[in-house]
Amino acid sequence: MTDWLVLAAALPTAPSGLRVRIWRALRATGCATLRDGVYILPAQAATAADLRTIHQAIRDGGADAHLLELQARDAAQEKAFRRLFDRSEQYADFARSLKDARATVKTSAEPALRKLLRSLDQQLTALRSIDFFPGKAQGGASRGFDTLRVEIGRRLSPGEPGRSAAELKRLPKDAFHGKTWATRKRPWVDRLATAWLVRRCLDAKARFLWLDDPKKCPKSAIGFDFDGARFTHVGDRVTFEVVAHSFGLDDDPAIQRLGELVHFIDVGGIPVDPAAGVETVLRGLQARHADDDALLAAACDVFDALHAALRLAE
Repeated sequence: MTDWLVLAAALPTAPSGLRVRIWRALRATGCATLRDGVYILPAQAATAADLRTIHQAIRDGGADAHLLELQARDAAQEKAFRRLFDRSEQYADFARSLKDARATVKTSAEPALRKLLRSLDQQLTALRSIDFFPGKAQGGASRGFDTLRVEIGRRLSPGEPGRSAAELKRLPKDAFHGKTWATRKRPWVDRLATAWLVRRCLDAKARFLWLDDPKKCPKSAIGFDFDGARFTHVGDRVTFEVVAHSFGLDDDPAIQRLGELVHFIDVGGIPVDPAAGVETVLRGLQARHADDDALLAAACDVFDALHAALRLAE
């Protein structure tokens, strides 16, 4: 049985500022209304602490408020409480937004597509945060959004590789010293992060070629992040994760977490908190540097800082 928090409050009509502030705060918690002045929230919700703060704020404002923790009296009441948190309608609205967005992918300019993705990402994140009993609807919305991310990614970054079913094997680092690595020109997050990983963890003197046509990759170069490359997407892993795993670099928890960040920015999936900020910085670097070697040099500073921060967080 679920533990529930029930807030019973008599909000004053004056001053109106307190009443409005409390209403907004209650709405932000994702709580449901049992009746006028009585609100309910699962005790395990991430916003449970906010409800306790609201309770205290009401009392501090001179109004009556009581916060109770209880369980439903039986299975029927438990079911009724959970029904109050059914987010199916909100997910249906989000699905319609995804459908409308897909209709614009081929005709919208890059800034509009990126703004659209950010907006939908924020909507889905907000919806997930109040979906306390997730089910198929949340999974469907997440998959739909990930599909849209990939569609837009392919539109903005032609040549994005498909998923390979190759078996990953551990490789000796020494065998990859003194090599030239090659990938598609105008690198984005997965290619930039992979190049950083190669230069920082495999070969500080590695050279990189930026290809107009990956099909013309020199045989002497190690291709990455395009179809048919030595290192590319495998299963659910993006190229950064594949390279990290192939050389045992993901034994470092900070590298593993950096891989999760790169994965989310590149193809979506499980949200990672710093993703939006990192994506914005990398877009800014792309806009500043027309030369791909200069872009990589600037991006390496970003990934150095991220790696250091992730290590500190361990």
